[in-house]
Amino acid sequence: MKAALISLRSKSSMWTILEMRKHFSQVDDINLKEIEVSLSNKGIEVLYKGKEFSHYDCIYAKGSFRYADVLRTITESRFKESYMPLNPISFTIGHDKLLTHIALNHAKVPMPETYIASSLASAKHILEKISYPIIMKFPQGTQGRGVMYADSFASASSILDALSALKQPFLIQEYVETGGTDIRAIVIGDRIASSMRRIGAPLEARANIHAGGKGEPCVLDFETSRIAIDTAKAIGADVCAVDILESTKGPLVIEANLSPGLQGITSVTKENVAGKIAKFLAEKTKRHFEAGRNETTSKIFDELSIRKGSGEQQIVSNIDFRASRMLLPKVITEMSGFNESDEFVIHVAKGKVSIEKFG
Repeated sequence: MKAALISLRSKSSMWTILEMRKHFSQVDDINLKEIEVSLSNKGIEVLYKGKEFSHYDCIYAKGSFRYADVLRTITESRFKESYMPLNPISFTIGHDKLLTHIALNHAKVPMPETYIASSLASAKHILEKISYPIIMKFPQGTQGRGVMYADSFASASSILDALSALKQPFLIQEYVETGGTDIRAIVIGDRIASSMRRIGAPLEARANIHAGGKGEPCVLDFETSRIAIDTAKAIGADVCAVDILESTKGPLVIEANLSPGLQGITSVTKENVAGKIAKFLAEKTKRHFEAGRNETTSKIFDELSIRKGSGEQQIVSNIDFRASRMLLPKVITEMSGFNESDEFVIHVAKGKVSIEKFG
């Protein structure tokens, strides 16, 4: 299997590439900044270093919110032919906090109350009626950047005036008291691969390790795990980080990160998170193409009017070899009516195998 990791070449990405090379026959390190994309009536053309972008069985594309549009375009052009842990639409949803909150709302994922204003006057009205302290933040940004804390109407109004002068869109969100802590969970598929509790630096409202916070390993309970996994599904991600507040109301999701740094959580938990991601990508890629082959085979059989119970049929097909075992295509087991509990008589000669149910 051939894979590519498209990234800004962070340390986390380099770790992941090294781990992927243990599972894929080839893994290319693609610098996102050297990709060119053109859209025309012929479709989407992707070039890397001036040459046509190669075919890959697996493409893991990631990068900061500044590259969200490019990442979505690249993945849209290859989504039907490659397995990708991040759905193209996830780059639009996951890199915009407002769209993320809308997606989580649809999925009934709990989160802090959030407001968006259409004008300065409506924003002032919101500030007059809500309880303090509050959080004000930009729709885009990572690692806690663009998050502002206001403990009164006066301080919130000052921040609002500055944002209005800069013509910056923003969200207003209730402040949830957690003692300066939150949970960072790495979701891979339908499980939690690793999790830690982050503790903010003194006088710092953000718990991010990049903002001076510290971490300690933790094990999530069932509800918190389910909420983190539901969050990843809501934004179309098989691999992402989810940040959760442990509030008196229960777990509340504050953010999802499509390109999380792995250094902090690896150092804290001592778990090989990059290795877990690489193994998952390989397994999903293999299943993705097996499912595609089965679907193609079924379509061919449908066109030939091959149906279960329609009499003896001659079928031309490949056989999936697993170590010393042979796996028959699904349609053959369906037509034959074979069951795992049955006993069989197997006739074997060079170049020929026939199977019939015993008795």
